[in-house]
Amino acid sequence: MPEHYQRPGWFTTNVFNRLVAALTRVGVSVYGSRVLEVKGRKSGEWRQTPVNLLRYNGTDYLVAPRGHTQWVKNLRASGEGRLRVGRRTEPFTGVELADDEKPPLLRAYLKKWKFEVGVFFAGVGPDSSDEELRRIAPDHPVFRLTKS
Repeated sequence: MPEHYQRPGWFTTNVFNRLVAALTRVGVSVYGSRVLEVKGRKSGEWRQTPVNLLRYNGTDYLVAPRGHTQWVKNLRASGEGRLRVGRRTEPFTGVELADDEKPPLLRAYLKKWKFEVGVFFAGVGPDSSDEELRRIAPDHPVFRLTKS
């Protein structure tokens, strides 16, 4: 079965992501936004993408609303990356969670960002049952971050 991935549209790629990334790079975090930097698994070059950092019970997580994206594959390969806001960069190691661990994190993520990313979750929202969240869990990788 192919991995779930929802390609961003033109507006997201060329306007929204660039605007959020630019604001975040100059130090304006848009509702928790960060610029994720991960080395490319083939090129070894640093790749950047805007992400929403989820803080849950004192721990930081990255959730991939679009599924198995390039940043997910790169983070799986390297196990580490950096989060940037303005000039501040925080290196981290990332551990991918098992699907059974994801429901409370997906719920928290959707409570905070459903307005932005809800369309990528197949009609599942923050008020959905744990069973529904478990059903979509394989489509949305989640990483627990530890500061390096």
